[in-house]
Amino acid sequence: MTSDLPPPQRWLACADLQQEVYCHLAEYVPRILCQGGGMAEHREEQREEQREELALQLLLLAPLEWFLPAGLALLQQGGGAAALCGHVFKVGEPTYSCRECAADPTCVLCMQCFLASAHRHHRYRMTTSGGGGFCDCGDAEAWKTGPSCQNHTPADQNRETEEDPVSLLPPAVEERSCSIFSIILQYAVDLLTWEQEDQLPAGLEPPRQRSDSYYCMLFNDEVHTYEQVIYTLQKAVNCSQKEAVSFATTVDRDGRKSVRFGDHQFCEQAKAVIVRSTSRQSKPLRVQVMHSALVAHQCFALKALGWLGQIIQYSDGLRRILCQVGLRPGPEGENSSLVDRLMLNDSKMWKGARNVYHQLLMNSLLMDRKFKKLFAIRFAKNYRRLQTDFMEDDHDRLVSVTALSVQLFTVPTLARMLMVEENLMMTIIRTFVDQLRHRDAQGRFQFDRYTAQQAFKFGRVQSLIGDLKYVLISPPPQWSQQLRTKFLDGFETFLDLLRCMQGMDPVVRQVGQHIEMEPEWEAAFTLQMKLTHIITMMQEWCSTDEHVLIEAYKKCLSALSQCQGGLPDGEQPISLSLAGHTVDTFRYQVSQEKVSIHLPVCRLLAGLHVLLSKTEVASRLPEQLPLGELSPHLLIELPLRCLVLCAQVHAGMWRRNGFSLINQIYYYHNVKCRVEMFDKDLAMLQVGASMMDPNHFLMIVLSRFELFHTFSAADLRRRYREANKDLAQQNTLIEEMLHLIIMVVGERYVPGVGQVELLDEVRREILHQLCIRPMAHSELVKALPENGNKETGLERVIDSVASFRKPGVTGRGLYELRPEWSKRFDLYFHHYSRADQSKAEEAQRNLRRQNGEDTDSPGHHGNLCCLFGSLVNLLQCDALLALEGAVLQWAVEPSGGGWTESMLQRVLHLVAMALLEEQQQLESSGADEDVSFTFSTRITRPGEAPSTSGSVLALLESLQNAPHLEVHKDMITWILKMVGNIKTTRERTSGSSVSVSHGRRPEESVRDKDKAERKRKAEMARLRREKVMAQMSEMQKHFINENKELFQQSMEDLEAAATATEHSLEPTCVAHICVGPMRVGGAERRQLVTCILCQEEQEVRGHGRAMVLAAFIQRSTVLSKNRSRGIPDPAERLDPLFMHPDLSVGVHTASCGHIMHATCWQRYFEAVQQKEQRRQQRLRGHTSYDVENGEFLCPLCECLSNTVIPLLPHACSPDRSVEHPCLETWLKRTNQQAAALGFTHRKQSHGQSPAGGGAISWCSGVQVGVCCRNSFSSGVGEMINTFSMSAYKVGLKVNPNEQDPRVPVLSWSTCAYTLQSTERLLMDEKKPLFGSLPCRQDDCLSSLTRFSSACWTAAPIRTVQNHFIRLWFLSGPVLVPIPDSQLEDAPCILDVDMFHLLVYSVLSYSSLHSLDQSGRRSVDSAHLHLLHLVTVAHLVQVLLTFTTGELSMDQDGEESEEEQLTCQLYGRLRDHLGRCLPDISCGWRLWRCVRASVLPFLRTAALFFHYMNSASPPADLLAAGTGPGQWEALCSYLSLPSNLLLLYQNQRTLLEPLIHRWCCHPGVGQVLHGGGVLVRFPRESNRLIDLPEDYSILINQASSFTCPRSGGDKSRAPTLCLVCGCMLCSQSYCCQTEVEGEDVGACTAHTFTCGAGIGLFLRVRESQVLFVAGKTKGCFYPPPYLDDYGETDPGLKRGNPLHLCSERYQKIERLWRQHGIAEVIGHAQEANQTLVAIDWQHL
Repeated sequence: MTSDLPPPQRWLACADLQQEVYCHLAEYVPRILCQGGGMAEHREEQREEQREELALQLLLLAPLEWFLPAGLALLQQGGGAAALCGHVFKVGEPTYSCRECAADPTCVLCMQCFLASAHRHHRYRMTTSGGGGFCDCGDAEAWKTGPSCQNHTPADQNRETEEDPVSLLPPAVEERSCSIFSIILQYAVDLLTWEQEDQLPAGLEPPRQRSDSYYCMLFNDEVHTYEQVIYTLQKAVNCSQKEAVSFATTVDRDGRKSVRFGDHQFCEQAKAVIVRSTSRQSKPLRVQVMHSALVAHQCFALKALGWLGQIIQYSDGLRRILCQVGLRPGPEGENSSLVDRLMLNDSKMWKGARNVYHQLLMNSLLMDRKFKKLFAIRFAKNYRRLQTDFMEDDHDRLVSVTALSVQLFTVPTLARMLMVEENLMMTIIRTFVDQLRHRDAQGRFQFDRYTAQQAFKFGRVQSLIGDLKYVLISPPPQWSQQLRTKFLDGFETFLDLLRCMQGMDPVVRQVGQHIEMEPEWEAAFTLQMKLTHIITMMQEWCSTDEHVLIEAYKKCLSALSQCQGGLPDGEQPISLSLAGHTVDTFRYQVSQEKVSIHLPVCRLLAGLHVLLSKTEVASRLPEQLPLGELSPHLLIELPLRCLVLCAQVHAGMWRRNGFSLINQIYYYHNVKCRVEMFDKDLAMLQVGASMMDPNHFLMIVLSRFELFHTFSAADLRRRYREANKDLAQQNTLIEEMLHLIIMVVGERYVPGVGQVELLDEVRREILHQLCIRPMAHSELVKALPENGNKETGLERVIDSVASFRKPGVTGRGLYELRPEWSKRFDLYFHHYSRADQSKAEEAQRNLRRQNGEDTDSPGHHGNLCCLFGSLVNLLQCDALLALEGAVLQWAVEPSGGGWTESMLQRVLHLVAMALLEEQQQLESSGADEDVSFTFSTRITRPGEAPSTSGSVLALLESLQNAPHLEVHKDMITWILKMVGNIKTTRERTSGSSVSVSHGRRPEESVRDKDKAERKRKAEMARLRREKVMAQMSEMQKHFINENKELFQQSMEDLEAAATATEHSLEPTCVAHICVGPMRVGGAERRQLVTCILCQEEQEVRGHGRAMVLAAFIQRSTVLSKNRSRGIPDPAERLDPLFMHPDLSVGVHTASCGHIMHATCWQRYFEAVQQKEQRRQQRLRGHTSYDVENGEFLCPLCECLSNTVIPLLPHACSPDRSVEHPCLETWLKRTNQQAAALGFTHRKQSHGQSPAGGGAISWCSGVQVGVCCRNSFSSGVGEMINTFSMSAYKVGLKVNPNEQDPRVPVLSWSTCAYTLQSTERLLMDEKKPLFGSLPCRQDDCLSSLTRFSSACWTAAPIRTVQNHFIRLWFLSGPVLVPIPDSQLEDAPCILDVDMFHLLVYSVLSYSSLHSLDQSGRRSVDSAHLHLLHLVTVAHLVQVLLTFTTGELSMDQDGEESEEEQLTCQLYGRLRDHLGRCLPDISCGWRLWRCVRASVLPFLRTAALFFHYMNSASPPADLLAAGTGPGQWEALCSYLSLPSNLLLLYQNQRTLLEPLIHRWCCHPGVGQVLHGGGVLVRFPRESNRLIDLPEDYSILINQASSFTCPRSGGDKSRAPTLCLVCGCMLCSQSYCCQTEVEGEDVGACTAHTFTCGAGIGLFLRVRESQVLFVAGKTKGCFYPPPYLDDYGETDPGLKRGNPLHLCSERYQKIERLWRQHGIAEVIGHAQEANQTLVAIDWQHL
């Protein structure tokens, strides 16, 4: 009866537990997970997954958990706080590394641990995780201090850490968990490593007949693109593109996906098509036809591993049991444990399987200290095989088991244990060398003929260098003998690697013909850059132990000897003589022989030699060093060749070798390589020079520079000049050679060469960078070399050298050099490029000129260490004196051409260095000591034969007053003064040193003479200037006298104009009114403008030549209160006549303010179109503007534009002679006109139109049908039509249609919306309503408003009249009968924006006042009455939407008139609406609300009438503020009473029926009861979303964001919309949607729903702001997050903590609210053409 028991009880009673569990799995797994697959609907697929998950839990996982005894939760509670955090990072999750306390940069904390640790107050680095690592909180080896946060501090610090956690488990739990863990892990490993497609492992065959169902399983690779996979799947399995995209996304995420389900043949057909389609250019996609039961078991195996990872979280004991089971050796012996099997089959698994078991390894083995060590041993034993498999695999290292090396090798104790026990260092290096098998005949690496596959493999093999870096990242504090032995073995293997690099990629100078093909050079330099930190770390390890350093030095010297074994062989030996000295060497010319820039063995030896000096091993243990075996001539040979090569390239001798050599020289000096290349070559020359006779050293240098014969004989210089050799090249070589000598003697800021510390070297680097110009923190970091921990030492010394200047709204924070440090500037600093040297020299010269300082001497370079002490003898050796004498002798000839200023400057610098050295030795020596450095004496001796020149000192004295050497005069004077000082010092009997100020009298007299001469010349120049100015003044007076009549006429005209201006201003001083009969217009003002294209001046007139303003129209949601309601598709159904108060989508117009003739603009635009057509034929790409949509760039400022606004004259002045009708009279007449027009239009629509288009009909005494006289020329009318069409086309996103009655409405709409957005901006920025706008914006609003008032003339008169009739039926009191259908079509008062209604009514009324000639004069009255009516409507609208919770304070005292009238009107509204409005007893609250709500409407109306009627504003409105004075001035300007309720009260009889009609509209009650969008007033201005101050909070939020379409997968590029706060899955196929027939990314699609085509996004993981306009335009913009140095960090590459800069975020917000995003994008794309090529639609 055991079969009737539940599985857990049955398993307890059975004899063979594994067989029972396998039987249970064999029966249920295929039944649950073999449900087919493929192309079901998304919702159906989700439901099926939910059913599977539920069955999986109940039938499979629950029995496994029930088998374990109850009380797992109790185990977890009793365990206390975990000592290790172990939180596994998700992709994109923020990680933190303390720069001060972390053992290495790989030691990181999760956000929770970081915030609870002491490191949050330190200097830290913040980055985003690539996924896969875990938090190091609690690991004592990962941190120097503070290893645990508050959450993971062990409760019992003294508890024995080696206690076995298994012993704490109950025996039953231990026994059963060991059994079930063993079975489940065995099951999972068997399934995941199973290679047969149609069979199952033993014991898993189903008890019933096996089904004949198969899956066609497609596997991921990193070779084929998304597009290739999608196309292939559409072809192979006949699916839609959407389904193919879903398949491809899942394959990329999980590593495999079933693309077909059916019988074997059906699946094989799909496999054949996929393989055939993808095997043409590369290896085919991996496809397998697998039995459904096998796939089901593999899926459950992954679930089971995940279940194991959850179970072991309950207790450390359970974790230890799983570790024991995983590492228990199997029956097969070596590599037979389950963990070994998983690791060795890693490259055969798919991505999803790898991720799951890697996660389990991290949760188990890596979280247990004991088993982490055992696992590390297994990993090291299999290291070579794992890496070999990885090389053959094509998956990223992130999903390879080899990536676990970072978790093991960065633990210092583990790394040293593996180095000793498993010889790990040697294993890594040999594995690396074995992978690079491509060598030349000499055994050197050869990269020039690499195939694509070999290049791919080279990229993967570089990960081995990373592993070696992890092993070496922490030097040992103590050495054991075993560690010494194994390290030296590994060091010797590393030398074998460097020997393969020594001399690789040699070059030969190309003569005659340019090189045909650029040779491969990047691979060698990539290898060099990767090994730079390794070489440095090797030296750091050697420096910590004397024995290791000595042995490493011997091995390196031996390796170099082997490399140079055949160096002099075959070379012709020669003997060189100069200045009485002779040296034997061999002939070698860099310009003719092979030379290589790669010399790692030689450079490593130089580094070790410097360490011998730094650690003083050379002085303390000289007998153990092979210093006597060193051959200085051979030591300097290869580095010297390399430096000569650089000099010859700078001289232009290698031009025919192409860019590859130039690039190599660049990287040779670049900060990424120079530490182990250029710096070490210079160090090796210093080593050789310190061990050689200085004359011999200089002669060899001259020989290698091919300059020996230039200096060895007096007449050979002329002979060389006459030969074919380029003299400019030779001069450059001499300059470079002298510079090299300066560097060899003067560069002493390297610990070991000079008596300095490491921070002194960093300080000097910073000093010389800041001597060029002030620099940002990031620039300084880039200019400094990083160590293995990515540290430069900058922060430790920067504050002592420089002061920080904070940034503004733009730019970056800058460091500026402190003045006291500028005196340490060295013009010949060895890390300066030529450009840097020139900039620094100019900057320092200007600084000294500003400070009034004389030219300073070269600063003292510090003291040399003992091993390098003899270097100073170079400065006084005979050979150098001969060189200096020769150059000085050449300089005597002013125009000989055989010398250069730079050459002389270097010689003077060398002389000055020698004098300073001698002075320093004299000052530091005692009274009885004899100073051996006697440079001042040597330069007084004449030159030796064959030179016939005098002594160096005599030459300097002869050059002192040479007129052609004025630039060097100060330096020569200083040198002569120093010689005198030193001479005086030597002659003095006292031992005290003498300052430079002694013995100045001769030089001072010379300097005084110079100053007097300069003063005399300056005075003469001043007198000359005064004379010239007097002559010019006399000529001007003479000209005026001759043309007196002309000037008199001009003055009279100016006076007349001033008088006219005064008279015109008189009435405006009395009253400023912009609307109504009393308005003050400006029609008499002439508008003279200049065309930017033809520069012709033109007056703006209606019948004149048309002038236009470049403009840009765009749809906008900046003011939107309801982004979900956009323009319907198709837009033909939209009626834009009544704008909803939520302003969901508006049309905005902006302009750059530049004016053109319409004809000039048309010619320009036609030329742009033709150019674009030609460009498309050639390039077929996007530009920053779309000509097909009418876009162009302003010819002057290149601002993006898509239309032009016609300039129209000012409005006519009001006719004050006529009597203007009162409201009642005007209402009656307007109602009659509207009714008559409606009647006539209905008759015409029914075919009863009177004969003749201009006939006159009469109805109720009203004249109908008279067409207005067009007051514009054809050119102006054409431009009016052009802008109308642009507004219509952009606003509705439709094709142009001049017959559409909505055309004029869109023109009015863009005017109203632009004015509203301008008013909101001025209000929020607390700027005055008038006078604060930029000129271009003011011109735009003026032109736009005047155009809108005239655009009805270009539309059919009947269309405009119909619009007015519809508007009138909503806003006007209906005193005559009208059809009910007209009332039914009108929206309710709560669904209309009143300012749009005002603008539409005023502008469409123009079509009505043409009915009779008398009406034309009363148009101002009509505008005023319309304003009154709409204002009353807005008051009603505000009161209907009033809420009681807005104001909580009551006012004491009596109610004012405003409050009483407000309460009365509100009471009437409550009467009409059946008491559905709340009861308000406080009139003060109501009036406060009404006043605040109506203010934006009044301000916008004031702008509208100001621009339409050209009325100057009152002074109060030219000042900022919203006080009582502003309100009074605003109401007065609009001809309104300051108590707006009087508009209703004074006309109560007329307005009451209208208010009744408004309130009785069925839509009002529906909206008030929540049946529609209710907009309350005042409308709050839209802002960009609030961002957190700390950027890591944003990263953390983004890391938990999952792709909405990928089943919970983490989004690779989470992107935040700054407008609405929506998080989007950007730049991925999974979230692409179709917009207007084209597939676009999530961000692009979002811009159309959220921003009407304009989008502002923050890419969270890259810290980048994106601006997007439409589908094809976008740009990057500086993000608002800055580090402590005022800099952004795109890509989070530097890792400094980022914080929100509110000023920069406000700038972005201001750009958005000003509708400037499209303009910024246009300028950015014009400035950077690479932005145009980006596929913005896929974002």
